[in-house]
Amino acid sequence: MGLVLMVAAIIVVQREMRHLHWADIRHALVGIPAATLWAGAGMTVLSYVVLSFYDWLAVRQIGRTMPFRRTAFAAFCSYVLSHNLGFSAISGAAVRFRLYGNWGLRPLEVAQIIAFCSATYLLGAAVLIGGILLWEPEMVPVVGTHVPHLLLEAVGLLLWGGVGGYILLGRCLNEVTLWRWTITFPSSAMAVAQTVVSAAEVAATAGIAYIFLPDAPGLGYGVFLAIYIASYTAGLVASVPGGLGVFDGAMMLALGGYMPEPRIITAILIFRLFYYIIPLFLAGVMFAGHELFLRGDAVLLSRKAGGDSPARGPRTTRPSVVIRESEADFSVAVATGAVSLCGGVLIALTILDPETWDNAAGWLHTLFGMAGDYLLSLIGVALIGLAIGLSQRVTLAWKVTLGLLAAAAGLTLLRGSPLLIPALMALVAILIAPFRNSYYRHARVLSEPLSFPTVMSLLLLIACVVVLACAGPHDALGGSWWEIMLFASSSGVGRWTMGLAVMLGLLMIMRLIRPGRIAIVPWDAQGQARYHMLDHAIDAVGAAWRPSGLIVGARGQALLPFVRRGTFLIGLGDPAGNAEDCVSAIWWLRDLAVQEGRQPAFWCVGAMFLPVYNDLGLTAWPLPVSAQKAHSPGMETFYLCARPNDARLLQSLMHNEG
Repeated sequence: MGLVLMVAAIIVVQREMRHLHWADIRHALVGIPAATLWAGAGMTVLSYVVLSFYDWLAVRQIGRTMPFRRTAFAAFCSYVLSHNLGFSAISGAAVRFRLYGNWGLRPLEVAQIIAFCSATYLLGAAVLIGGILLWEPEMVPVVGTHVPHLLLEAVGLLLWGGVGGYILLGRCLNEVTLWRWTITFPSSAMAVAQTVVSAAEVAATAGIAYIFLPDAPGLGYGVFLAIYIASYTAGLVASVPGGLGVFDGAMMLALGGYMPEPRIITAILIFRLFYYIIPLFLAGVMFAGHELFLRGDAVLLSRKAGGDSPARGPRTTRPSVVIRESEADFSVAVATGAVSLCGGVLIALTILDPETWDNAAGWLHTLFGMAGDYLLSLIGVALIGLAIGLSQRVTLAWKVTLGLLAAAAGLTLLRGSPLLIPALMALVAILIAPFRNSYYRHARVLSEPLSFPTVMSLLLLIACVVVLACAGPHDALGGSWWEIMLFASSSGVGRWTMGLAVMLGLLMIMRLIRPGRIAIVPWDAQGQARYHMLDHAIDAVGAAWRPSGLIVGARGQALLPFVRRGTFLIGLGDPAGNAEDCVSAIWWLRDLAVQEGRQPAFWCVGAMFLPVYNDLGLTAWPLPVSAQKAHSPGMETFYLCARPNDARLLQSLMHNEG
């Protein structure tokens, strides 16, 4: 459904905007008074302030108390991410799980918060849509002119009846039991608060875009609210980042009868800038500051707890290498959304700003005049594919993305595009560049021997590049690949060959940058010698324990012995070797466990890396006294696993092992 909506939106947007030039948009932008821009900024702040009450109410619903600044921070970060990344039920939920988990809430409580917030939005949307269907059914885009008004009014009554039933249900239902979990159902007062907050938030958000639209006969706020909700719902169903293309196409289609196209696209662009892009970077900066504060505290605590061991000597690590999973989660997710946004901008660039290479210097026009836009649109496709690699924390995707963003910034600057576009490319590159440690996985194409599937993927990618090079624009008009495919006068076979090459090339990029399997060094005489030569190696490894192998750190300067037992993949002690490289070895044990369908666990670890183990979702318990005396006398040690119920089983397995 999302793919169908996106393709339909591309066709609609192209047909509506193919004759526009940037001068039209710029003229419309200049015509917006400064007071209107400030009013739009104020409505944006109001929208996010109201949005913060979603989480504030949810925390109280589960019986917890938390400062408003925390719930507002969680709501802002999670909703900004879900707005830009799409798949809000997944992307926003990940942020909430991490933040509320850091603040002491249990997973079931966080799940209830997520469900409560989802229900809150549905209540507000149902009230507003129901009201529109009851009072102005003819104003609903497309549907209002083709469906009998009586039927639309019946749907409106049904929506209001559902909201009323939800409110009344709180008077007679206090708790809901699902399997072994008991969930408190919202009271009638809480349900009313949910409905009011959500309706106010949706109305305020629609007001951001409405402020930037010119006065048009017949286009009141109620009519526009119906258009906005329908367009936003279409983008939500498509689940593409920011509803890109789908939301815009629906808005243009519905507003086309009220005003000229430049004013519509201007309002949409400013709305996206205020509601999507600026909050995305603000959330990134806020979250980075929050994580740096937590990370500094973690390092101080770990140094206090770890101390120096006479047997092992001092063991310290710089704060910059203690990567918190919450920082990695959010920075990677923001990078994925921002890079996808840049890819979409490059693909759609020729819609807003066509043929500007004609104004470039002579040698630039000769070099890029025909192929410049075509190349930029292909870079946009590559960035969308690389965003998948970024989401999986692949180092190669991080490196290539930085290179393509730099190239795109340079090309769009030379092209004469508005400074906002190269600035966006450069800003996204600056945003993801400092988080190199968040991308620690090697791509399969670089980390594994060339297999037949990998070779075929490389050959197919090369073939796609050759096809796209041969099928590119051969006249001064140029154009992006999708313009040529959809609207060129060439034969249908040639156009669809280009489309197939683009899609196949995108799939091959995604396949080649998948994270590779973790390399394992066997526990043989050579492996043992290599391990025991490193600092902080544990003598008991190889004597009391029989490792299944060794995981090598990213730089090859750390080794982590592990053993497979039942459903567990168990790390034996802390990694030995370079302290900076130890962190990557710990993470890679987690990845290896995921690949093998096992649960990661650790046995006989010190306090130094407890923050890192905790970031993997593992809980620490003090090692039994007998085990401490046998393997690490005079030093406080721990064992770690994810679920409390597994602690006793892990003890049993390791006692038998020892």
